[in-house]
Amino acid sequence: MDFFTPPDSKAAATALDVCHEYAEPWLLNHSLRAYAWAVVHAASADIPHDGELLYVAALLHDLALTPPFDSHTMPFEEAGGHLAWVFAAGAGWGRVRRDRLAEVIVLHMRDDVSADEDPESHLLQVAVTADVSGGGLDRFTEQIKDDVVTRFPRLGFAEAFLKRADDQAARKPGCAVAGLMGTGWADRVLANPLDARGR
Repeated sequence: MDFFTPPDSKAAATALDVCHEYAEPWLLNHSLRAYAWAVVHAASADIPHDGELLYVAALLHDLALTPPFDSHTMPFEEAGGHLAWVFAAGAGWGRVRRDRLAEVIVLHMRDDVSADEDPESHLLQVAVTADVSGGGLDRFTEQIKDDVVTRFPRLGFAEAFLKRADDQAARKPGCAVAGLMGTGWADRVLANPLDARGR
């Protein structure tokens, strides 16, 4: 299974260019790992999905954590949804597809959705949960875990990500990430077994 090759589209290539420009290496690799986890899970669970939409969402889902796109008035996932909507407009996507991209990004920080109801949001939720806090890693074989982390190393992801998450929670106490901070989530992020791989 080739879960590292992006969809062959201009929008996918441009999303990667944008991430190379704006996302730090640890954040870029997180986004690429998220796509890989999502594709692997989709294949193993037989979940039909829109590959281009999933790839662009995975690449852009955390860009609002970066200084150029950080919003001081809304949660980062909502700001990220707006950013992705503008990106999609520039890519020539129609309004319905732009709205779907924004929705997938917003929902990655919301309650779980089923694969039947919304396959792309479900896949991104599964992928991000595995990569950030280690939840659901048992869905993936040891070989897949090694392959993904070897291809896209963690690069101090947990500490760097939590620094951004702490900042978001402090400035936006009503946001989803602030709610997570009260659940032991930060400890789970720091204890993610993926960080023991490739050392």
